[in-house]
Amino acid sequence: MVLSVLAVLAVHADRVSAQLIDEDEKHIRWHQDEQVSLFRRGIGPAPVTVATRDAADPERFVSLDEAIQMALQHSEVIRVLTGVSASSSGQTIYDTAIATTPIDQAKARFDPVFSANSSFRHNESPFLNLLGTNILGAQTGGSDQSAALSDLNQFGGTASLAATNQFDSEAISGFLTRDIPTLEMSYTQPILAGFGRPANQAPIVIARLQQEQSYFQFKGGMQELVRGVISAYWSLVQARTELWAREKQVEGLEFAYNQAVAKAVVGLKDLADTSQSKVSYYNFRANLVAAQANVLQREAAVRNLIGLPPEDGRRIVPSTPPTRDRLEFRWTEIVDTAQSRRPDLIELNLVLMADQQRLVQGRNSAQPTLNAVALHRWNGLSGRAFTGSQLNTPFDNHTDWTMGVTFEVPLSLRQSRAQVRTAELLIAKDRANIQQSLHQIEHALATSLRTIDQNLLQYEAFRETRQAATENLTIQAKEFETGRLQEGFLRVLQAITDWGNSVSQEAQSLTSYNAELASLELQTGTILETHGIRFVEEQFSSIGSHGRCFEDDCYPRDLRPTDNAARYPDSDKAAEESFDLENYPRRDLSKPRLQLPQDPEESRPPEEGSATPIPESVPPELPQPADKTEGRSALKAIPATGSGQRFASANASPQASLLRIANPGWRATAAPSH
Repeated sequence: MVLSVLAVLAVHADRVSAQLIDEDEKHIRWHQDEQVSLFRRGIGPAPVTVATRDAADPERFVSLDEAIQMALQHSEVIRVLTGVSASSSGQTIYDTAIATTPIDQAKARFDPVFSANSSFRHNESPFLNLLGTNILGAQTGGSDQSAALSDLNQFGGTASLAATNQFDSEAISGFLTRDIPTLEMSYTQPILAGFGRPANQAPIVIARLQQEQSYFQFKGGMQELVRGVISAYWSLVQARTELWAREKQVEGLEFAYNQAVAKAVVGLKDLADTSQSKVSYYNFRANLVAAQANVLQREAAVRNLIGLPPEDGRRIVPSTPPTRDRLEFRWTEIVDTAQSRRPDLIELNLVLMADQQRLVQGRNSAQPTLNAVALHRWNGLSGRAFTGSQLNTPFDNHTDWTMGVTFEVPLSLRQSRAQVRTAELLIAKDRANIQQSLHQIEHALATSLRTIDQNLLQYEAFRETRQAATENLTIQAKEFETGRLQEGFLRVLQAITDWGNSVSQEAQSLTSYNAELASLELQTGTILETHGIRFVEEQFSSIGSHGRCFEDDCYPRDLRPTDNAARYPDSDKAAEESFDLENYPRRDLSKPRLQLPQDPEESRPPEEGSATPIPESVPPELPQPADKTEGRSALKAIPATGSGQRFASANASPQASLLRIANPGWRATAAPSH
């Protein structure tokens, strides 16, 4: 009956598996798109472009500390700055936790192993009877049970304790029924290959080093994230400052254009000046559109890095002014700090340490196998004899013991020695990579210091250039208005161009100086520490190695971070106003600043004998700027208490789980209780 049921189940299972496993794949199969794409997220408003003509969006003031804090809040997947956008680095907060589990897997080889077996048997052996007239069958039956406990120690030795019992229910060897119990204890100790703690603990050490590699890779990714937020933030400040300069250029040239048209109408200017002013006006307006688009792109990069959607109905306005402080650097300390703190250099050293452990393993396995073995066995026997009497003998009356050595060696050891040679070459390669990295780091630091000084000195020079350009523009505008110079418009055009370029270059050099300071912190590997960012574990509530019967061994639920002071000031106004932008017009970036000027026929010189036409219209004036304080009470962001925070982690469990960058404005939901 049992066999019939098993046969039916086997046939059914075979039919089910045949639906999934064919002899040949004769068709290309795939899921439907909507069947695989199961995850969705809410779709926000359409992005604002330079062609958008909707109403002005409210502004949201964001300090640099707050921007870094928001980036940390949304750092489940690490993003890095790529030009005017951001992309995933492929690193997540789960990578280091995943790299921790191989440590427990490597330790598992030293866990005690318990095994137990139980089987029932019935044997019938045919034989020829003494007369040779027929074949008879000798039947035996019974059961066999065994239980064993073995353990591998850190020196490579294996201890084992086993108990077995053989029960025969048929007549055999003078017994009607009998039990043959045995108790065995053995120990095997490698003497050459497989001996010693370094060789046996090497897999655990390698797993720990790989987990540390994952941690420093994650730390390097977080450093790139923070540096990218800072760089994108200052790029947005520079873009907004340049937009202001382009707006002022268009305003100034519009006034000059209007004057040229008016003078051409009354015969004080010829067609050449009017045509030149018109071309220049269109060029400046095209530059203004490019500046508007640049602001939107730079804002989109900041949004992407800090985890905001492309559009939420508000414009991000940086409120942290760039620093103008000159910093003094100690070259020796900077290089020494970089050589000891950079995550990529630490990772290379961890790779070297892991390869050194593999060399220990290789050298150990390249030795011959020589094991010392020892065994002691206690034998017992009990049962009912043919006479009906019950017989029994204790364990200690019949004992066996064995001691000796076993030896085995391939005659060439070619494979193991090749592994040793590979490990030695890898170590030489690792050391060369470390030296190259040290060489490259020193050059990168030197380049960074040169760039920092260059940007600061250029800022000071461009600031003076801007002052001179402002004076020149004022003088040339007055000369043009009075008509003292024949080529006055060209001079005004050049003055407007020089002034706008000086403002843009002043802002670019100063924001580049601030961004390069963050890059120097990245080069030295200290950007997280200088911003008060510490790693803590958001530990996963999972069953420990001993199962549900030992709930105290489960991993802790989580750790709570504490706050840290802010690093960057919050000016409570737009950061570009630190560049002395008087009467900065706050307009909606999505709306065109100007209407295209008309091409009036009256701009042509009047024909001879005809009356002087009076122009019906001139290019419209710029729209009036909105009140700079309008709506700020409802739109201003609350200043952050700190971008990254210093967190107490003394109670962190060595059993790592999910690593997160902690910050005071965010608490992750604890994992479900086990």
